[in-house]
Amino acid sequence: MSKKKVGIIAAAVIVIAAAVGGGAFYFLKGNIGIGDSADKVYVETIASLTSANAGNQNRYSGVVEAQETWGVNKDAEREIKERFVEEGDMVEEGTPLFEYDMEEAKAELSQAQLDLEGMQNDITSAQRQIEQLTRERNSVSQDERFEYTAKIQETENSIKQTEYNIESKKAEMEKKQESIDNAVVTSKLAGVVKSINETGMDMMGETAAYITVLAVGDFRVKGTVSELNMQFISEGQQVLMRSRIDEEQVWTGSISKIETQPQEENNNGMYYASDSGDGGEKAAKYPFYITLDSTEGLMLGQHVFIELEVGQTEEKEGIWLHESYIVMEEEKPYVWAADSSSRLEKRVVELGEYDEALGEYQIVSGLTEEDAIASPMSGLYEGVTAVTDASEIDYDSPLYNPEGEEGEEGLEDGMEEGVSDGMEGTEGAIDGMEGSEGTMDEVIDGTDGASDSGDGEMLDGDMLMDNAVPIG
Repeated sequence: MSKKKVGIIAAAVIVIAAAVGGGAFYFLKGNIGIGDSADKVYVETIASLTSANAGNQNRYSGVVEAQETWGVNKDAEREIKERFVEEGDMVEEGTPLFEYDMEEAKAELSQAQLDLEGMQNDITSAQRQIEQLTRERNSVSQDERFEYTAKIQETENSIKQTEYNIESKKAEMEKKQESIDNAVVTSKLAGVVKSINETGMDMMGETAAYITVLAVGDFRVKGTVSELNMQFISEGQQVLMRSRIDEEQVWTGSISKIETQPQEENNNGMYYASDSGDGGEKAAKYPFYITLDSTEGLMLGQHVFIELEVGQTEEKEGIWLHESYIVMEEEKPYVWAADSSSRLEKRVVELGEYDEALGEYQIVSGLTEEDAIASPMSGLYEGVTAVTDASEIDYDSPLYNPEGEEGEEGLEDGMEEGVSDGMEGTEGAIDGMEGSEGTMDEVIDGTDGASDSGDGEMLDGDMLMDNAVPIG
C-alpha cells in the first residue's frame, strides 16, 4: 500500500474520531460539565442562612384566651327586660348581666295564690259536709245508712284529690317565685364579656350561650392548624409562642388538647364545621389548646405565632448548616461555595456534631460567615458564575431546568445521540473520498502490487496510525 493511500485512510479515521468526539463534547458542554458562560447560580451567605433557621419552622396562628369560659343560655320561654353589659365589659362574680321580664310570671303567681285559696276553701267546705252527713246517717234507719256512707266516702276522695292539687299548685308557685327571684342573672366568675348572642342560637340552629364570659387570671393559647399540617402536631408536644410585635419575646408550653372536629373561623371569630369536598374549597382547620408554663407579659386576646419546640432557641457556637446544603462524597463532605472570583467550587468542609431535631451539622472548618453557598442540584459544575441577586437567575436555563431525561440513562442517551450525529456528519466525507479515490476496499485491495503484509489480513488501527503520513 502506498504511503499516500495509507495517509488517506488515517485521515478518515481521524475525521471519524474527531466527529464522534465532537458530538460527545457538544453534549457534555451543553449539559453536564464544561458549562455555558451564560450560566449563573444563586448563592446565599452563611450568615443569612443561619439567621433564617427560626423561619424554617412551621408556624401556626394562636390567640391568648382565658383558661375558663362560662356561658349562660337564654330561657326561650321568657323575654329579656334589660341587659346590663356589652361585649368587652369587665365583670366581677355577682355582676348583673341581664334581667328577665317577669310581669307575666308575677300575674300568674297571683292567680295561682287565688286558686290555692279556693282549693283550701273547697276542702273546708267538704269537711263540713262530711260532718253533716255523719250526723244525718246516725238518725236514719239501718236501710238508709248505706246511701249516706257512700256520699261520705265520695266527699273524702274529693278532699284527697284537692289536697293533691294544692301540693302541685304550691310546687308551681315555688317555681314561679324562684324565677321571679332570679330574674336578674349574674356572672358566676370574674372576667370579660367575650360575646353576646341575641338569638341564643348557633349557625346550626342549636341552642348557644346568650352571653359568654372569659375568666381573667389564668390564660391558655388557642391555636389553629389546617388539615394539611395536622400530622405534625400531637398532644403533649412542647411548643414556643412568639409575640407578633417582638419575636424575641417568647413563651413556652405544651399542647394539651387537639379538637377532632374540623372547624373554620368566620368573620365573627366563631368556629363552625367545614364542608368537605374538592375543587376550590379551603382546607378545614382544627383548634388546639396550649397550657402555658408562664403567662407573664401576655394579654387576653393577644395574637401569637406558635412553633414546635426543636431547640431553635438554644445558643450554638460556630456555624451550623442544614444538611441539605452538604454533599456527602466518599467520606469527604463538601459544599458548593463561591470562590474569591465569584465562581462556584467544591469546598471540602469538616463536620462536627449533628443536631437531629433541626437536621443541622456543625461546620468545624472550611466555611466562614461571609462565604456564600448554593443549594446542591443536578447540573452544577465548578466554574459557573455565582450571584447573590436572585433576579439575575434564568430559571428556564438548562442549569435550572435541564431538558431531556435525567440521571445516567439521560446522559447515555445524549452521548449516543451525539455520537450518531458525528457519524452521520462523517459519512459525507467518506462518500466524497470514495468518489475520488474509490471505495475503502478499493483503496486497500486495488493497489498495483500485493500488500507488503502478504497475509491478506485487515490492517488494525495501530498499524494504520504507525504507517500514516501527512497527505500531500
